[in-house]
Amino acid sequence: MALCEQLYSVLLVSSAEKFNSSLGLLLADAGCRPAVTVSSIAAAKREMLERSYDIVLINAPLPDDMGITFAIDVCSCSNSAALLFIRNELHGETYARVTKHGVMTISKPTSTDMVSQAIGWLCAMRERLRGLERKTVSAQEKLEEIRLVNRAKWILIDELKMTENEAHRYIEKKAMDSCSTKREVAEGIIKTYGSHGR
Repeated sequence: MALCEQLYSVLLVSSAEKFNSSLGLLLADAGCRPAVTVSSIAAAKREMLERSYDIVLINAPLPDDMGITFAIDVCSCSNSAALLFIRNELHGETYARVTKHGVMTISKPTSTDMVSQAIGWLCAMRERLRGLERKTVSAQEKLEEIRLVNRAKWILIDELKMTENEAHRYIEKKAMDSCSTKREVAEGIIKTYGSHGR
């Protein structure tokens, strides 16, 4: 079933051995690394503090908690895709509570096909989250470049008595002439005049 070359890291939170074994086979077919398995919410929380996972699967209930709040926290506080397996009689109420937080649910008992499909959806969701992460990093880098260039412009205005337009043109021209980025030019200006500038 693996549709892409990406290998997904998985945290499986489940105390049911038979369930864990069956799921392990489906995860391998879906292009996932062997799951790190823990049998309690407390252990899962410790594991999430140690490292990040692409996918978190929670087989409720767990010995120390139902797992609903943990599933919500996973989606709210990390970039992991989460799937909560919940008993059929609790599914409707649980779905209404967690879906607005981005948690996917499957009612138990379920079928191999349904779980296999859900894993595929989780992989797709994780790819979407990965794309958003890249956009966020790119936007942050662009903002940082703008801040540096503005700081460099003010230094040129203060130290070399340039106008704002002259400072802007100076940075652009220097970047073109030296085949470097405006950020690199700005960093050079800040390094040269920074102790005297703003």
